[in-house]
Amino acid sequence: MSRNPQQSRAPAPGRAARSNRAGRFEAHDREVFDDGWEMAEDIPPVRTQVSTERPRKAITRNTSPDVGFDRSINPYRGCEHGCIYCFARPTHTYLGFSAGLDFETRLIARPEAPEVLERELRSKSYRPAVIAIGTNTDPYQPIEREYRIMRRILEVLLEYRHPVAVVTKGTLIEQDLDILGEMGRLGLARVGISVTTLDRGLSRLMEPRVPSPERRLETIRRLTGAGVPVRVMVSPVVPALTDHELEAILARAAEAGAVAASWIMLRLPLEVAPLFREWLETHFPDRAQRVMGRVRELHGGRDYDPEWGRRMTGEGAFADLVRHRFAIAARRLGLARELPPLRTDLFQPPPRQGDQLSLF
Repeated sequence: MSRNPQQSRAPAPGRAARSNRAGRFEAHDREVFDDGWEMAEDIPPVRTQVSTERPRKAITRNTSPDVGFDRSINPYRGCEHGCIYCFARPTHTYLGFSAGLDFETRLIARPEAPEVLERELRSKSYRPAVIAIGTNTDPYQPIEREYRIMRRILEVLLEYRHPVAVVTKGTLIEQDLDILGEMGRLGLARVGISVTTLDRGLSRLMEPRVPSPERRLETIRRLTGAGVPVRVMVSPVVPALTDHELEAILARAAEAGAVAASWIMLRLPLEVAPLFREWLETHFPDRAQRVMGRVRELHGGRDYDPEWGRRMTGEGAFADLVRHRFAIAARRLGLARELPPLRTDLFQPPPRQGDQLSLF
């Protein structure tokens, strides 16, 4: 064993995870231990590191029956927003990183994704369908301010008249209001804004580098003002911690201009469960047992049930209660509706220099 100051530490400012255990694919783990010298040592701050990669493909395909899309794009791997509950954390272990602090601090940007995407869209075999962005890691996390990969992806999609559905907690989406507004008016874009809690203090603990709840509500207002249909996502609902806010979140989002709503129950797959338990014991020791007891009640006695049809909502009396409360509030607020399908009939690869133009 070797010393690793990031393995277990006191809560770091702006970070949710407290540990950095090796992923499940690694042959070795590291553990902090007392070397007996009784010397005070300063633990260096955990700083964000960004590397780049060139993706072989921009569009990722999926066949999940639990989601309403079959393709997505991830401009970034890892997410500096650092939400402790993020179900995408285990994807970092495929890269040899930890789902803990590494996921929040060792980020990978894909600056050539827009060019790769354009090549895929121009393929003669390509058939358009809605591309989802933000369903894994957030495309509008803080490093988008520098890399602007998402903006260039949107520029490609607008040029090709290709539909897109964006999910984010980041207010940096406002820098792309010009593109998204035009796409929204053409029936080519919609946005989902996730609001987990209205409690600013709780939000700062759970999702330390995400804009405040009030600021996200303002983003809903600005998107709808630009002509973009917005769905508020009460996601995740954390049992015994945020579930009591369900109706209030929906009401505030409707007031801000949201036209539809959805909810997802807390999911704790693989490495996320121990990270979340550790976070609970640190910040809410008086409620940790109650929260995890409710979580296990939702998932058949386990921290997580990965079965299709149940993993997003859980099952049992508490899941039924949340579902019923959501349905009543959404109907009352005018949010209980499906957004119209985005258009695919406008898709057209733009002509390149030297292309033979059609006479008709």
